[in-house]
Amino acid sequence: MTSANYAELETEANPHFGPVADNADGGAVPNAFVVGEDFAGMRSQALGLMERAGWHGVFCPVRPDRVARLALGGPRWLGRSFLRDHDGQDLQHNPVLKACDVVISVGGKGGAMGAALRAMGRPVIQVQNPRQRLSRFDLVVACRHDDISGPNVLLGRTAVHGLTPEILAEARKVWEPRLAHLPRPLTVALVGGSNGRFRFGEVEARRLGQILAQTVRTQGGSLVITPSRRTDPAARQALNDCTRDVGGQVWDGTGENPYIGLIACADNLVVTIDSVSMMSEAVAGHAPVTIFPLPGRSRRISSFVEELELSGRVRVLDDADDRLPPPWETGPLDDTPELVEEIHRRLGF
Repeated sequence: MTSANYAELETEANPHFGPVADNADGGAVPNAFVVGEDFAGMRSQALGLMERAGWHGVFCPVRPDRVARLALGGPRWLGRSFLRDHDGQDLQHNPVLKACDVVISVGGKGGAMGAALRAMGRPVIQVQNPRQRLSRFDLVVACRHDDISGPNVLLGRTAVHGLTPEILAEARKVWEPRLAHLPRPLTVALVGGSNGRFRFGEVEARRLGQILAQTVRTQGGSLVITPSRRTDPAARQALNDCTRDVGGQVWDGTGENPYIGLIACADNLVVTIDSVSMMSEAVAGHAPVTIFPLPGRSRRISSFVEELELSGRVRVLDDADDRLPPPWETGPLDDTPELVEEIHRRLGF
């Protein structure tokens, strides 16, 4: 049994799969049209799936409001006028969509659009729980913590992403020389921000900064912190202030993004709990991963972290911890290859 948890039953045959498979047999690379909200986590999951499948494609940001989502979930004639991209352009006349072989939708709003686009004659793969009828998609690729099931549902322990072992090896080759001046072990913090479930403000950043500084004081080595676009400026400044004395470096958002290179080169990783995508990408590398909890609550994310913790891949900081645990022996965890293999088998291309 593979690490990915697949439904045993086959998805209902889609009459549109045939031409796509013939196209692939002729040597052409399938093209994907990806729809979803323009958030980093959603892009990384949907585009990561596309790349790991070996397909070409584009990302089309969409943001249907509540009225549009209701209409898209109704009769085709009702939803047709709501098939629009982020800028209000009609998707029915989009030449890239017309030429694609498969649609990939991601998230709830992307899923509303993806389900409606299925009527245009392309198989649709939904990434994440769409929070609507699963039968409206050819395949749904989600995490076990999404707590969904069905004949067309593929589940993995981690979210899908594009960080293959080859990409990480190449990033390590590029970034190791750039980081060679830093003493080892290299401690890396991947920092998110507040969202609808968790809070990461100045107070939380100050505690994380103090933990990181104490880790370097006791374990030696060096520290690099990479915030995200969601990181509050006050939180970023608190991280700077708390780690300055131990030579901590906080990426300022300029120049080449070091995110993948740091995952590839880190000896010890800490990740804030707010992002399933970020945690999934972190555990795809070789470094042990510590999860930094935040004020807030999400049953789904708590279940996700608990499974990773039981596997020995991550550890979670307690309220009383004042430093990261020393690095422990572990290895990469990534269910994306098994999920992609099953997608290829189901779709036939």
